[in-house]
Amino acid sequence: MHTLNLGILAHVDAGKTSLTERLLHAAGVVEEVGSVDDGSTRTDSLALERRRGITIKSAVVSFALDGITVNLIDTPGHPDFIAEVERVLHVLDGAVLVVSAVEGVQAQTRVLMRTLRRLGIPTLVFVNKTDRRGARDDALVRDIAAKLTPGAVAMGTVGGLGTRAAGFTPYGPDDPGFTARLADVLAGHDDALLADYVADEAAVTYRRLRKSLAEQTAGALVHPVYFGSAATGAGVAELTAGIEELLPAPAGDPDGPAAGTVFKVERGPNGEKVAYVRMLAGTVRTRQELAYGDGDRAPVTEKVTGVKVFEQGAAVPAAGAGAGRIALVRGLEGVRIGDAVGAAAGSVVGRAADARRHHFAPPTLETVVVPDRTADRGALHAALFQLAEQDPLIALRQDDVRQELYVSLYGEVQKEVIGATLADEYGLPVSFRESSVIHVERLAGAGAAYEKGDTGTNPFLATVGLRVTPAPPGTGVRFDLAVELGSMPYAFFKAVDDTVRATLHQGLYGWEIPDVRVTMTHSGYWPRQSHAHQGFSKAMSSTGADFRGITPLVLADALKRAGTRVCEPVQRFRLEAPEDAVPALWPVFAALAAVVDGQEVRGGVAVLEGEVPAARVHGLERRLPGLTRGEGVLETSFGRYRAVRGPAPVRPRTDHNPLDRKEYLLHVQRRV
Repeated sequence: MHTLNLGILAHVDAGKTSLTERLLHAAGVVEEVGSVDDGSTRTDSLALERRRGITIKSAVVSFALDGITVNLIDTPGHPDFIAEVERVLHVLDGAVLVVSAVEGVQAQTRVLMRTLRRLGIPTLVFVNKTDRRGARDDALVRDIAAKLTPGAVAMGTVGGLGTRAAGFTPYGPDDPGFTARLADVLAGHDDALLADYVADEAAVTYRRLRKSLAEQTAGALVHPVYFGSAATGAGVAELTAGIEELLPAPAGDPDGPAAGTVFKVERGPNGEKVAYVRMLAGTVRTRQELAYGDGDRAPVTEKVTGVKVFEQGAAVPAAGAGAGRIALVRGLEGVRIGDAVGAAAGSVVGRAADARRHHFAPPTLETVVVPDRTADRGALHAALFQLAEQDPLIALRQDDVRQELYVSLYGEVQKEVIGATLADEYGLPVSFRESSVIHVERLAGAGAAYEKGDTGTNPFLATVGLRVTPAPPGTGVRFDLAVELGSMPYAFFKAVDDTVRATLHQGLYGWEIPDVRVTMTHSGYWPRQSHAHQGFSKAMSSTGADFRGITPLVLADALKRAGTRVCEPVQRFRLEAPEDAVPALWPVFAALAAVVDGQEVRGGVAVLEGEVPAARVHGLERRLPGLTRGEGVLETSFGRYRAVRGPAPVRPRTDHNPLDRKEYLLHVQRRV
């Protein structure tokens, strides 16, 4: 039996959790359809999710179709939890994108579809809430084709639109309008079909069209559109048939060595780690010695103490989990999200590394978490560390000087959720400082520095020379050697590499330098030595601590010579507003440092596109309704980082400050 890992994605409140419940009910997994409002859904298991009526954590449930086991992954719809969606994307075989028939294509819908198309994930579109007043069908399909995908194909017609009796009737071979539209869309990607269709329309059979539809849907070229209502069940049977017919279910290689990738980590009832592993090949079994790693750290091997798989809506114990399955694996206490697992970990490190690349925007806000009780400081750090395991993008940062803890955020709702989670699950009431924007630093040029070991200025028994050069945005930190690898023990090179990466978290202005190439130009060490008739003398021999001690000073000098520029996050925006309201918007754009680089007018509606600093987006959202009589529609998405205009903001340092040699040596060596 094949396994299909299917994601349900949508803008918040489009009804994807309700659709998940309806699919489980139709498959016989649940007897009654759960309600989001009543907090009785299968996938919203957290108390906070039930109270707020939104999905916060991705959840996996399972049901069976003919010959296929479907692992259904319900994902959050609120943009503050986009990181949860990001982690799921690389394990999907297909997706259902839910669109509300009333609200239509919304900002988050466009972000999700753009990403699904870029990653080539086969996707069906389900237009939900056809039973609601104000629901649209044909006009909405045109919107989907214009705003989401030109390959949109309506698979049926809606009767009783906007009423409780709304139903969905699929098109068939006897509908000439449907076959003509289907042939027109499919021919755009199939030259043979186009040639035959032009030569003789009658020669292109309906069976051939359906076969081409399945092939092009699997290739993410065409996106079938179904209509229905998760509340009434209308259209769900047709959607289920479409999932079975049109979405591919890769088999994987069950006979190869076990290999997979981790997309989610939780803590079990006893505090043990539980890794959600998408198996790519082979089988993972209980008591098996399993290796894991991410390419940035040495692989670790631990024994699997338990395996569960998803069957008929629940996770059940199993002896093993084969290729294509999602396995809940216990026993890997050092595992992290994005790790490749298995004996063939080397072959999937590339895929795991790709999984760690952000398909969505990075967090652009950070805040200080303050315990309401001073005595809870230690417990708060431990709790936030566990939350960071489950969501690495909150990027826990500790300031030992000021005794403060920082977390990264996508928005204010995420802040509320973190606070409620700490209070409910850990018994830690907290408050938050005002959120601030996260900047980055980029090199202005190249720079180099060199320190000879055991000299008047360098008290460490280590010689290190480093050169820094700018790297293109998004390429990350690269560490190269311009010295021979055999010139000193590998452990010392590794100490320099690790320290370089840690030091780059705080540049000249205190912000991270995410993209830079660092080359080691000089190296030297003192071999193991001893006093006469005595054992090894640490005072006469180099250790890893010597290289970890001098590297920040050398790197700081190289960065000073290169110089850095502080850059702020900038959002791309698309604004639809009445044409006569545009003149009133220009002064607001100027005041918010927004730049408009595209403008067109369609039937009295102006469409403006451009960039606005992330820190100013809220101000634009707040002023927009009054300036556009409530008719303005604003969509924003992360664009890029650009150099700050005016004085560069400085972030307080949380390390021993290698920019100040005296202060640094006092902390590290207890002497100047």
